[in-house]
Amino acid sequence: MLAAYIDEFIMFCAGLWMTAVGFRYLSFPTPNQGDKNAWLASLVTHFKWMGPLLLAIAIILAIASPA
Repeated sequence: MLAAYIDEFIMFCAGLWMTAVGFRYLSFPTPNQGDKNAWLASLVTHFKWMGPLLLAIAIILAIASPA
């Protein structure tokens, strides 16, 4: 029974981390190498909406999974 929720737990933790980084509660160091890592800085700005979305998906899957 517990094994069925491991996937959702991992997604929930990743969603919490993404949300915290997106809203600047945690720092995400981006190396200053010019345009080479500009995509990484751009990705971090998308964590504001991707983190809560991942949290919602994890909660929905945990509720819908067979118990």
